[in-house]
Amino acid sequence: MLVVTTEKIEGYQVKEIKGPVFGLIVRSRGLGGDIMAGLKGLVGGEIKQYTSMLEDSRKEAMDRMIRNANQMGANAIIMMRFDSGEIGQNMSEIVAYGTAAVVEKL
Repeated sequence: MLVVTTEKIEGYQVKEIKGPVFGLIVRSRGLGGDIMAGLKGLVGGEIKQYTSMLEDSRKEAMDRMIRNANQMGANAIIMMRFDSGEIGQNMSEIVAYGTAAVVEKL
């Protein structure tokens, strides 16, 4: 599956647009992570537990988006983006989205 953030893929031609596609994940930080983040917030610096959680969440959202595009019969996703938000005080939402397409090598 080709996944690009651009509208066009160099060396390929878009033959068919299948439609919008997305992958969504919601993760809770957990009490231990919140305590560690609170302590780290006092002294400053990267909160590695959150960084790791968000990296894993983005990968999972992207995997889900790719599975959805495969089910639609696409072989590429163009204009891919990530978005994120907070749900409540301890949950993060990550969504990967783009346009599922069928592309052909020129």
